[in-house]
Amino acid sequence: MKHETPPDYDQKFADFIKLCTQAKADGNEGVLIAQPWVLGDNYDEVMESLSRLANAGLTLHIAGR
Repeated sequence: MKHETPPDYDQKFADFIKLCTQAKADGNEGVLIAQPWVLGDNYDEVMESLSRLANAGLTLHIAGR
């Protein structure tokens, strides 16, 4: 099964991609997001975001209310 990035993902989630890249470059172990929607608006986008986190070896933390 071939992996395909959701259409416009790289543009739509450029800030999230930058966050992951910077966190890894800085030697951080994870990232903190304020809202779960930062990961995506649908299943494919969320799975893409989680895959990018996993590939970077980062953990995910979502701030509480």
